[in-house]
This record gives sequence, structure tokens and C-alpha cells, in this order.
Amino acid sequence: MNTLQEQLCAWENLRLAYDKAARGKRGRGATAAFEYDLADNLLAIERELRRQTYQPGPYHSFYIHEPKKRLISAAPFRDRVVHHALCNVTTPHFERLFIANSFANRSGKGTHRALDTCQAYARRYRYVLPCDIVQFFPAIDHAILLQTLRAMLPDESVLWLVERILQSGQGVLTEEYDMVYFPGDDLFAVHRPRGLPIGNLTSQWWANVYLNPFDHFVRRELRCKAYLRYVDDFLLFGNDKAQLMDWRDAIVERLARLRLTLHRGAAHPRPVTQGIPFLGFIVFPTHRRLKARKGYAFRRKMRALLRQPGISQEKIRASVQGWLNHARYGDTFGLRRSMLAELGLLYV
Repeated sequence: MNTLQEQLCAWENLRLAYDKAARGKRGRGATAAFEYDLADNLLAIERELRRQTYQPGPYHSFYIHEPKKRLISAAPFRDRVVHHALCNVTTPHFERLFIANSFANRSGKGTHRALDTCQAYARRYRYVLPCDIVQFFPAIDHAILLQTLRAMLPDESVLWLVERILQSGQGVLTEEYDMVYFPGDDLFAVHRPRGLPIGNLTSQWWANVYLNPFDHFVRRELRCKAYLRYVDDFLLFGNDKAQLMDWRDAIVERLARLRLTLHRGAAHPRPVTQGIPFLGFIVFPTHRRLKARKGYAFRRKMRALLRQPGISQEKIRASVQGWLNHARYGDTFGLRRSMLAELGLLYV
């Protein structure tokens, strides 16, 4: 059997990686420039990967403000090809070890299946414990991540590339992280390499890898039968509020081993009939409502878009369709119709 390194450098893998990185972006600046000398560019990447001389380029960082302020770091197109090549050969091994109810960034999973599962559990259980992690991506510890990757992969031949990508993102999220000291830390803990750039394909997969041992802890050690996670948002369901509180205490302790902190303010058992805030919706046993801020954000975005001189109908239609595709997974027919009418977009 070929090592992961050999699979990584295979021409078929690099060509597939390019196709994935370029999907929906062909004809645009960096993608078009790469495609102009496609064979030469892929051969150069292959050579650097085989010799282990590949070095990532600098990130372009910018903030987005929906649903909340986040620093997004975009790698150069060439690096995105490498990220896809690495994920092509490693993610099948991760998939075999992930629990079924980890829904983020996985084929056949996603936001809407997570919402369906949440609602199914809300119909079967009386209470839910909603949880999320403080500054998740900035807090991910490189040493712990590498140890977890080493345990999940069949060989260590691509860990040099993992380390190189991690090093390239070190410091990108420094200003987004408020230092937390955990039991046993000394003053040098502040210098531990941490943080995954939000925007990398590798970051999305490694975030799931990082929390995979935690997922198995909840299912096997806490024996929670109704648990699901989407990135760093996760829900535990049960019929006993006291048990959910005990689980919360155990979760705080287990996350500390990963150098992560639970948002305690929202992590309290609540009746499912009050509605569960999850992935942009309020989920009830019988129906779902879109969070109000999602509607306000769409209205602001569209008003700004419509004010742009020379804006194309195609761009307006794409923006509206993206929102409709998300909103339709709630009981939002009236909201969608009134929102489009208010904006004068019923023709779209």
C-alpha cells in the first residue's frame, strides 16, 4: 500500500486538487493565472512536495461581520491546491473514525441534516444542553492537534506538510485569542503555538479532528444517546436536568484537557419547548423559525447591494437565492415572501 506521501504527490491527486480548488472560480485572477500554466504549476508543486521543500505563501486577511465578527484568512490559490491535495488523501481516514452526528464540512452531512437531527431529538427528549466553545479556532493547540492527527492517520509521512501549514498560520489569530491558563501551566504557556486560520480547507477538517476524541467521550463515557455537533456548537439532549448539569461539569473538565473553554453563560439545561438556538434558526419540536438577526442581516445586505451602481441582475439573483436556500429550511414562507416584497424582489 502506498504511503500518504506517495498518494499526496500522485499526478491524479494534484489534478483533482486543482479541479476542486478552482470550482466556481475559473476565469478569476489568481485561478486564471494558475490555469494558464497549469501543467507547469502542478509539476512544480509535485516536485516541492516530493522533496519536502514546499513553503506556504502569506495569507490575505479580512473581517466578516455576519453572523458575528470573524477574521477570515485566505491562502494564495497555489496553497489552496495543496490543501485540497492533502485533504484528498487524509480525510477518508478521518471519516472512518468520526461519529455519525458530527455534521460540519462532511459530504452527506451539513447544516440542514444537523437541523433535522436536532429537531428529531427535540421531539424525543424534554431538555437540551446547548454548548459552544470560546474562541474555538484561535484556541486550537498545535501540539494537541498533531498528536491527534498522528493517532488517526495510518502513517506519519505527511505530518511534515501538516506542520508546515500549521506554522504558516501561527500568529494569524493571535489578536483574536484571550489567553487562558489551565491547571499545570507555567508562564511560558502563553507561547504555545495555537490557532487555525478560518478560511483554510485544512482548518475545517482539523477542527473536526481536534474535537473527535471529545465526541467519543460524550458518546461512550457520558453515554449521551442524543448528541450532535456542528464545528464548535454542540447539543446534548436528555430527560433529566440534573444529569445534564452533571454532564456539563464533565464537559468543562474534558475540554480543559484540549485547552478549550466552554461558554458557560448559555450552557444551561432548558426545555426543548422553549426553542433551541442552533445554526441560525430557533428549533422547536414542531417547527423552526429563522433567527431575527438573519432576516435583518439579509435586508441590510440586499439594500447595500441594490444601491451599488451597475449591479447585475445575476449577482442580485445569486444573493437572493443563497438566502432563500437557507431560509426555506425553516417555517418561513410568509417571511420570505414579505421580505422580497419589501425589497421589490418578487420578480427574482
